[in-house]
Amino acid sequence: MKEGRTARGVIGWREWVALPALGVPAIKAKVDTGARSSALHAFDLTHFDRDGTAMVRFQAHPIQRDDRYIITAEATLLEERWVRNSGGQEELRPVIETTVQVGEQIWPIELTLTNRDVMGFRFLLGRQAVRQRYLVDPGHSFLQPLPSCPDFFHSRP
Repeated sequence: MKEGRTARGVIGWREWVALPALGVPAIKAKVDTGARSSALHAFDLTHFDRDGTAMVRFQAHPIQRDDRYIITAEATLLEERWVRNSGGQEELRPVIETTVQVGEQIWPIELTLTNRDVMGFRFLLGRQAVRQRYLVDPGHSFLQPLPSCPDFFHSRP
């Protein structure tokens, strides 16, 4: 690592994270340094205007293979950006800024909203989000503590 740049810790190739500003207490994330941006599985996207600010409302299923638990969230729309998906196709995605929590650390990130229904993970944590914060150990998983989410896994419908 270059002088002056230090990582805060080590994360595995998958981690439990939270998206507190979106009301997501826990979601299993794939940490993907090959992906520039982070992406959240979202559906029923609605663009709207609130007092002159472009907004987006969407729903998300934060638990893999469980469509019963739905979170509805709203966020300021930063822009729409062309992103190349894992299949090599470009798609225009809404971009929002929110906060992410990994272990005890919370910081702002940009993330794109897209349909990841067929993907193995509902949330992809890209390299811009972890840059200068963590080193990624591709041989291990779940190296950070679970975000504080009392009763989340037991109180779901």
